[in-house]
Amino acid sequence: MGIFKDKIDIITGGASGIGRALGEELSRRGALVILVDMNTKLLEEVANSITEAGGRAKAATLDVSDYEVVKKLVDDTMTQYGRLDYIFNNAGIGVAGEARDYSYEDWRKVIDVNLYGVVNGVAAAYPIMVKQDFGHIINTASLAGLLPSAGVISYVASKYAIVGLSNALRVEGADLGVKVSVVCPGLIRTPILNTTKFVKIDREKSLKMAPEAISITPEKCARIILRGVERNKATIVVTLTAKLSWLIQRISPGLVLWMGRQSVKIMRKVVRVDD
Repeated sequence: MGIFKDKIDIITGGASGIGRALGEELSRRGALVILVDMNTKLLEEVANSITEAGGRAKAATLDVSDYEVVKKLVDDTMTQYGRLDYIFNNAGIGVAGEARDYSYEDWRKVIDVNLYGVVNGVAAAYPIMVKQDFGHIINTASLAGLLPSAGVISYVASKYAIVGLSNALRVEGADLGVKVSVVCPGLIRTPILNTTKFVKIDREKSLKMAPEAISITPEKCARIILRGVERNKATIVVTLTAKLSWLIQRISPGLVLWMGRQSVKIMRKVVRVDD
């Protein structure tokens, strides 16, 4: 069971995808997991499934973009258990399409959930972890937080911000007992591909273009993330394709920009839908 046995873990976005897989894997390793999501029904199903399998799980329905409710959850966790060992700020949503077609709401909602969901988790948990002199914050960004991924620009903005936030917080927390990691997954087979809003983009054609051969399951992703957490890695890049893409970005940013332009041209020819 290793370092996670009997640890207290909060996981946002815990009802499905990577969050659910993290909750299930951590519970198998002996942790108590507090799963957070907006989907009450699915959240309770996951928590019940974990407890029926012999694990320990609690469900908390809340909106991560609301700082006060996030802080209350963290404070209540401290009151009940006396400590918080890990917080996985994992909740996220997306909007697919070109920036010229976005409404302001397409920007605001993604930033509120993806970025402020992380900011709120950090703001609530980090001071407590500093005071207790231990803890690990794990923020889920994306490969889109390392590369200029066109076609999901509000998502990219939020994920780049999460990478920068996590790296800077890691520096601040290093001598205060708090560890910080950022997770940058490539293509993972999660429901976000089906729940993403598409703006002037053909959903079915777009999903068909996602190469399943280079994707992995949330369960495998969770195991890779936890291995990175065990090693206290600063940046946990998930999938071989994502690692290679990040390497190319660091070696030749200009090449990545050129490749991005080609992908936009393909997107406009194949999946764009104009009125």
